[in-house]
Amino acid sequence: VQLQASGGGLVQAGGFLRLSCAASGGPFSSYVVGWFRQAPGKEREFVAAISGRGINTYYVDSVKARFIISRDSAKNTVCLQMNSLKPEDTAVYYCAARYSINSVVFSRPSDYHYWGQGTLVTVSS
Repeated sequence: VQLQASGGGLVQAGGFLRLSCAASGGPFSSYVVGWFRQAPGKEREFVAAISGRGINTYYVDSVKARFIISRDSAKNTVCLQMNSLKPEDTAVYYCAARYSINSVVFSRPSDYHYWGQGTLVTVSS
């Protein structure tokens, strides 16, 4: 499966952005999708994940109540709605996928087999 992340940009603190991860090349409903981010000089960090049919979601504590992950199987996309953005959210955001027929979600980069190219999110103070 191939992934294409989009939707990044420059936004002021308190603002919002909606990232999209478009998939091609496979039955996307059979894939767990995660969002990760990597700030300069830091390791790649888990942000959120959603199971193949959207039954389960999981978030890192720092984004709970601010970010929402969702998927549209008809459009083969997974979105990350990011609200109340903070300067510390600044990073390159990546979507990733892993084939899984159950409702388990994964939070380690090594759990995922397919990666998109990343989209830059910059939050100014």
